[in-house]
Amino acid sequence: MPKETAVYTHGHHESVLRSHRWRTAANSAGYLLGELRPGLAVLDVGCGPGTITADLAALIAPGRVTAVDTTPGILEQAAAVAAERGLENVEFAVADVHALDFPDDSFDVVHAHQVLQHVGDPVQALREMRRVCRPGGVVAARDSDYAAMAWYPETPGMSEWLEVYRRVARANGGEPDAGRKLLSWAREAGFTDITPTAAAWCFATPESRAWWSGLWADRTTDSVYAELAVRGGHVSTERLTAIAATWRAWGEEGDGWFMVPHGEVLCRG
Repeated sequence: MPKETAVYTHGHHESVLRSHRWRTAANSAGYLLGELRPGLAVLDVGCGPGTITADLAALIAPGRVTAVDTTPGILEQAAAVAAERGLENVEFAVADVHALDFPDDSFDVVHAHQVLQHVGDPVQALREMRRVCRPGGVVAARDSDYAAMAWYPETPGMSEWLEVYRRVARANGGEPDAGRKLLSWAREAGFTDITPTAAAWCFATPESRAWWSGLWADRTTDSVYAELAVRGGHVSTERLTAIAATWRAWGEEGDGWFMVPHGEVLCRG
């Protein structure tokens, strides 16, 4: 597989978008909020269904957000979110982060949430994000780290889920443990002024456990990820069904706890 070619492991099944629509600037871009102010020009790379995008647009109005993704259909959903919120300072475009169709020094802030783990060349992606960012601006990236995820109790099958997912993601050209590599990638991309941080999502209430386990159970059997896992010879349909049952069993645990750690970088210059 060419270095810049990668298959988006999750796809856009409803179970995936259920997770993406939950994301907000507060729960997914807190490390960036202190850099935002009215009047900025922001590029949101890999915007997905646009909930973070809409939050950013509200925070920097009357500045403008340009939101890009690789799939026209998902951009339509993001535009609908912006319209529902009455935001008129957002525009949408199809783009490849490896070769952004914007002039140098176009934006004050360039943001990517859960993007670099899915691209074929994250260093080139960061170089492009740096190119279109104005001097004195900031490039912000946040990615989860699958190998560092932790849960309790150790329900049988959860470790198999993690092993299979990481194998499939790498076969698709991605890096599921991207969070720990962001600092290294940013340095390789030419940044010298980098603020690295970490943050986590935690699912431990009955409601959040049910939501998180349910979407992963559905994703394990019904999404593009499931198709790629079987087609690539990584796991059988029967094992995916068993893993989905494991997710549902974990979600019913009265003291279940799940942590999703993220690496973050704020890059200048």
